[in-house]
Amino acid sequence: MNPPTARVICPTCKKSGDWFATPWGPFHSKRCKLIDRAKWLGGEHAISEPLRPEHPEKCAGALADEPLGHPKAGIIE
Repeated sequence: MNPPTARVICPTCKKSGDWFATPWGPFHSKRCKLIDRAKWLGGEHAISEPLRPEHPEKCAGALADEPLGHPKAGIIE
């Protein structure tokens, strides 16, 4: 029996699926990944505030069970 896979919502098109199993994860397709990249490069996406020294301590345990680079936000259980 295969372990259950996490269903993820594509940040661009909002479709749900196992996008980490694709080369474009967490995006649904190469097109969605390119759209997101263009938004970052064009300044539409931005980090809202600079990282402060207390941020790493606050977030240290938040993703301890998740692999590095695997965003918890957008995962449908």
